[in-house]
Amino acid sequence: MDIIFMGTPHYAKVILEALITKHNIKALVCQTDKKSGRKMLLTMPETKQFLLDYNNKNNTNIPIFQPNEFDDDIVSTFIGLKCDVIVVAAFGKILPKNILNIAPCINLHASVLPKYRGASPIQQSILNNDSYFGVTAMRMEEGLDSGDILGFKVIKDNNHNSTALFNDLSHMAASLTLEVLDRLDNIESLKQQNCNATYCTKIKKEFGEVSFDDSKKIERKFLAYDGWPGIFLSSGLKIKSLKVIDYTSCNKIGEILDIKRDGIVVGCSVGSLFIEKLQAPSKNEVSAYEYVQGKHLCIGDILQ
Repeated sequence: MDIIFMGTPHYAKVILEALITKHNIKALVCQTDKKSGRKMLLTMPETKQFLLDYNNKNNTNIPIFQPNEFDDDIVSTFIGLKCDVIVVAAFGKILPKNILNIAPCINLHASVLPKYRGASPIQQSILNNDSYFGVTAMRMEEGLDSGDILGFKVIKDNNHNSTALFNDLSHMAASLTLEVLDRLDNIESLKQQNCNATYCTKIKKEFGEVSFDDSKKIERKFLAYDGWPGIFLSSGLKIKSLKVIDYTSCNKIGEILDIKRDGIVVGCSVGSLFIEKLQAPSKNEVSAYEYVQGKHLCIGDILQ
């Protein structure tokens, strides 16, 4: 099939890798290059980097578009590409009607719809301590992730963080995409039950702030916000590596209960944590033992 692919991060790159071996990619559409990292270096989306490398290796010239908006000129360009279908995966913007009208649009959403419509389904499912995760292929319409379902796949939770889960689900979504495209003309789609829909918002940096109130809640945030924004105290101290010791004990909030070479034990109002690595604002990541030694903190002191 002739496909316009729209997607930006690693999740989308894995799907694009699978599609390009089986179908004819007419163009890639992704978000603009963004500054990232501590040095704020201009970085291109993973889909763009992959396709540039692919073009160089295979002596092809598949075009790449990074529009700020879908004006009449860009829509006319896409119409001129004469695609059979538009495949969308974590593109990062809601598509307007003038794009949806070009060709059938199929979205690979990282949840089993209608649960977790919106921008952060994987993180929200981790925060909610779900037992199962999945991906859904749906036919796009103007509503937010509300189109008819074409297929889905599910895996059982293995307590992965969001980075690892994104990787697992991206490969699952790639496989689902190929299956759906192979049977697209024969699939009887399933309407979503809107009454069962839940929504999740775009993640903001402040979502990562934690206090030592509940070890279970902190663990869920630590797994969900792996990579970015991470988790941190109100002081800006980042918790880079942790394990839950227990979920039920009662302690003084933030009290250092034990100090060992491989980490420190910190009490929560409910439960306790074993913290291995910390990072102070504008400093390098260090072991928790090194941090408390440098701050002259002892058992009984408060980590803040």
